[in-house]
Amino acid sequence: MAKQITLTDIAKECGTSNVTVSNALSDKKGVSDELRKKIKETAERLGYVSSRSDAQKRDNNMVGVLSPAKFMDPNGSFYWSLYNSLVNKLQESDHYCLISALSEQEENDLVLPKFITDEKVGSLISLGQLSERYVDMLKETGIPMILLDYYLVDSGVDSVVSNGYLGGYEITTYLIEHGHRDIGFIGTVKSTSSIFDRYMGYMKAMIEHDLTVRPEWTIDDRNEHTEIDLVFPAALPSAFVCNCDETAYKAINYFHERGLSVPDDISIVGYDNFLISEISKPTITTINVDPEFMAEKAAEALLRRITDPGCPVRNMTISGELIVKESVRELAR
Repeated sequence: MAKQITLTDIAKECGTSNVTVSNALSDKKGVSDELRKKIKETAERLGYVSSRSDAQKRDNNMVGVLSPAKFMDPNGSFYWSLYNSLVNKLQESDHYCLISALSEQEENDLVLPKFITDEKVGSLISLGQLSERYVDMLKETGIPMILLDYYLVDSGVDSVVSNGYLGGYEITTYLIEHGHRDIGFIGTVKSTSSIFDRYMGYMKAMIEHDLTVRPEWTIDDRNEHTEIDLVFPAALPSAFVCNCDETAYKAINYFHERGLSVPDDISIVGYDNFLISEISKPTITTINVDPEFMAEKAAEALLRRITDPGCPVRNMTISGELIVKESVRELAR
């Protein structure tokens, strides 16, 4: 059987990108007449057959969900829960999901997912933070899209996020109200907009109460590639605010291995109210982020963008709720 010619094959022949090839073959703007002619001639010479037929126009009901592979833990994560909620919510409007996990190499090399190059989806949800360069490339495809659980300033793309700034403020204030004055933060601050916002909420609460933010108590939990081992200084605060429940769970296990009790020796709080916060011993005081509600608002934002491509860009923030569990000790004041 002869090999089916793809957009990638044409792009390699012409020394350009898949997006440019797609735009040229669809007679979209942004491609010079000379390059457009070259691409069309190359496509004809190679025997390219577009996968977009009348029968496939139903693919407009297919939604591509694209997430960095590093966020999709096979053992379960908040993102899997959010994806499942998306599937259920979009089905209510006869839209269905295809998911693709993007490797770090693919993101760096600006490789489009196959469900875009093969024209299998009519819209896109970017779940979990991608680089600005990659999002700019996705925008060039002209596919209606939204960002979920992160935002990019001046990106021109709709986004739906939890209100991490308020959540970080509330949970840090809770620790302060329980007598804690020496409080650290666990999370690589600049790695995602969500972590940055939660950190800034933590900072607001500390500054408001005239408490010192010590740099050695801001602990990285990941690098640009993946999660990393937590490394703590010898002198510890009485409590840590963690950027998510998974990091809080990891910190609790670390302190247990060091012979420290949570919360008797050190208090830990998280964010997301994910399943792991209930499995943990002790259970983790956290900020609840309702994945079903986030999915509902994401579906509404995407459908609005599909039906009205020229509508104003919106950034929707969803407030969470403090959930008190067992991981905080009240100190004498």
